[in-house]
Amino acid sequence: MIQDTQWHKSLFQIAWRNLKRYQRFLLASVLTTVLAINFNPAIAEALDWTDLFRAVPSVIQVMQLSNVSDQDEVQLGRQLDRQLASEVRISRDPAANALVRAIGEGLVRNSDRPNLPYTFQVVEDKNINAFATMGGFVYVNTGTIAAADNRAQLAAVIAHEMGHISGRHALEQIKQMALAQGVASVAGLDRDQFVQIGVQLALRLPNSREAEFDADRRGLETIARSGYAPQALPAFLQKLASKSGNGVPGFLSTHPGANERIAALNERIERENLYGQGGLNDTKYQRNWRNRFR
Repeated sequence: MIQDTQWHKSLFQIAWRNLKRYQRFLLASVLTTVLAINFNPAIAEALDWTDLFRAVPSVIQVMQLSNVSDQDEVQLGRQLDRQLASEVRISRDPAANALVRAIGEGLVRNSDRPNLPYTFQVVEDKNINAFATMGGFVYVNTGTIAAADNRAQLAAVIAHEMGHISGRHALEQIKQMALAQGVASVAGLDRDQFVQIGVQLALRLPNSREAEFDADRRGLETIARSGYAPQALPAFLQKLASKSGNGVPGFLSTHPGANERIAALNERIERENLYGQGGLNDTKYQRNWRNRFR
């Protein structure tokens, strides 16, 4: 009960801040309408004022979900993280968690949103997948660690997921789904509905075509700035695509096809001359992780 109260209080504060932030916009919209009527009285006959007042809550809903601060986003992400912990099995392997955390924390400094308090976790799952949710929460399956040929490929996967966070893709999708389903309100989303939508997006629903290409671009730039070989990202995608057969790994279960993503990545690497060798020649990685989770 206390958690629900804190949840609604938090979202009410977000809504109130955004309402105050955009009160001039709302006032300007009303004044514009009034002035238009003064200059053209015929508009008044065609205008249904109830439509205007019905539209205001929807405008506030969009503003509320589109203008969340970093602090608010992290708080919402923690709510999702608690639910995700009951949906997947978080690994207790200290070495695996240390590996993913070390790579992730090294990437943060060169990411688009270095001020977020990122959390990197390993999921006990032999399937090749990784996912992320708002506020800096990144999850990597043990199957992905085993499938990577080297540290650079694992870094590329993590950087790609960080790209989704940098682009606020989860927040945008939740906003769209919430408004489409009519579950957003001026005072904030219902906690259970918000968490349900967030978990579905993280575990079961693919990202949009635009979000995947954006995360690939951001991830590529992050690993390049971090000293890893950028070609590791398309190489890992190519490896998964060639081995997928009838089953498609979660990391490739997206709207744009793997070949399209690979071609776009290789074109960008060549155009910007991003080639490197960092993290590629890593026999120690293969020795330590290739068979650890199989």
